[in-house]
Amino acid sequence: MSSDTLTTEFCLRLSRAWATLSRRLDSALGSHHGISFADYQLLLQLHRAPGARLRRVDLADKLGLTASGVTRSLLPLEKIGLVTRQSDPRDARVGYALITPTGSELVTNATVVVDNVSRNALGGPGRDRIEAASSLMAQLAGVSQ
Repeated sequence: MSSDTLTTEFCLRLSRAWATLSRRLDSALGSHHGISFADYQLLLQLHRAPGARLRRVDLADKLGLTASGVTRSLLPLEKIGLVTRQSDPRDARVGYALITPTGSELVTNATVVVDNVSRNALGGPGRDRIEAASSLMAQLAGVSQ
């Protein structure tokens, strides 16, 4: 198999693996906590952020979404009280997304589900293999670890 074919095959398998894992996580999170995996990722980014808040543009960058995509994702989470908006008193153009205490509690509890699904999906590869794959995924995503 040529190097180009091998690279293409890897990307196809990666895409299939992502679709499968995403469906499993959506299903488990939906049945246990009533949120999607995309919701979980958004809440987790806010939960981990300093002060539990991020500018919408920074949140978009961390999630690989557009600013309007983040706004669309935040609306239902705002309606159910998991996130709130905060404006910058010095610059009305800057908007922050802030996780609520309810959202923080949910993401903490949902992390147990995500950890279980992830562990079951990966089986038992060693730490070295997971770290190497994680590094490759970060490179593909254009993010530093």
